[in-house]
Parts: sequence; structure tokens; C-alpha cells
Amino acid sequence: MYKYVFIDLDDTIWDFHANAKSSLHEIFETRKLYNHFDNFDQYFEIYAKRNLELWDQYGKGFITKEALSLERFLHPLKMVGIDDAELAIAIGKEYLDLLPTRTTLIPYAIELLDYLAPKYPLTIVSNGFIEVQYRKLKSCQIEQYFSHVVLSEAAGALKPDKRIFEYALGLNEATVSETIMIGDSYEADIIGAQNAGLDQIYFNPNVAASPTNFPATYFAKSLDQILAIL
Repeated sequence: MYKYVFIDLDDTIWDFHANAKSSLHEIFETRKLYNHFDNFDQYFEIYAKRNLELWDQYGKGFITKEALSLERFLHPLKMVGIDDAELAIAIGKEYLDLLPTRTTLIPYAIELLDYLAPKYPLTIVSNGFIEVQYRKLKSCQIEQYFSHVVLSEAAGALKPDKRIFEYALGLNEATVSETIMIGDSYEADIIGAQNAGLDQIYFNPNVAASPTNFPATYFAKSLDQILAIL
């Protein structure tokens, strides 16, 4: 039925949460931020909540990449009385240097890629930054699985905008009916793919099922369940 598979990278194949936490913990220690926070968990909780909000705003076009990059590291500092943009920028640079060197993948990611790659041209479709995403693929030694890597900065549109999916379709010379999207973000990946007319597999180990208002074509709690779908 399907001839092409589009797939998200962060928290679908590459474990963004684990890798981000590991990178920030190293910075927390080297920067001696424990002098200002009760513990790392306090810092990470403040960061992660604000980072999620900022990525949502970025995805909707409300803020720039530069604003996101600064604010997500400045906000936790401000919460403990440190209004230091230079420090936030320095932490942000260290983070972007460290993050793509981390190699923790989502369980069954390699098994899924090993299964899919011989059968379908695979295309990454991601809102992540160009300077980071390619390094992640290289560090994890998984770049060889993908025919194309489509990033929002190159496509000129962020998921859920249908134009990023249309850009990926054009690269593959694929039609809507022969393509399916796999992703962990209901809004960005599933609604985005629906906007473009694509079928979707909603991967989320933390929920029981796809939302019922605009349900995904398929739902998987684990990546190994996708083997049965495709």
C-alpha cells in the first residue's frame, strides 16, 4: 500500500528527553549551577517546561529561532535571580555542542529502521535545527538509513504546516496516497500529516490511544508495534 515512509527524529527515533537531560546535567555540574538551584531536577523541570512552551510558540511562528535559543536558558536563571543573557547564551552554545553527541535512541529504533529501510525510502521530517539534527544522525550512526533529511529551516515551514510535508513529497517524487508519516507529536506530526493528506502512525508510549477528535490512521505505544502496521 505505502511506498514511502516519513518519520520524525526527536522522541520518535532519537531519545530527545534522555539526551537533553544528560547534556544539561553535564553543564549544570561544570557551570556549578548547583550553587543556585536546590538540585539538578529542579533546574531541569524549570527548563523543560519553558522549552516545551517556546517550541510550541516557535512552531506557530510566534517567536524566532534566536528568541527560543536565548529564552529557554535565560528563563531558569531568572527564576533564581540571575538575569544574565551572556551566561544564557554561553550555556546554549555548550548545549548545542553537547546534545548531538549523545546517542540514546528510543527502544526498538534500530530494529524498526533495519526492517523499514530495505522496503521503503525513509525521509526524516523534523522541526529541529540544521546544525544539530545532522550531527545527531552521524553520532548515532543511523544516517545511512535515510534517503532524505527534511528540516523546517530548509523547507521554509514548520510542522504542522503542510508545506514541509509537500516539500518532502517533492524530494521523493511521491504522491500523498503512497506515503505515511510516523511521529510522536500529535499536533506537529499527526495533525501536520493530516493537513497534507497523508496517513499517519501516532507513536506515543505515554498515552492509551490516539485522540478521538482527529484520530491518527494508526496508533502505536512501542516502535516494534509499527512492524505489524507496515
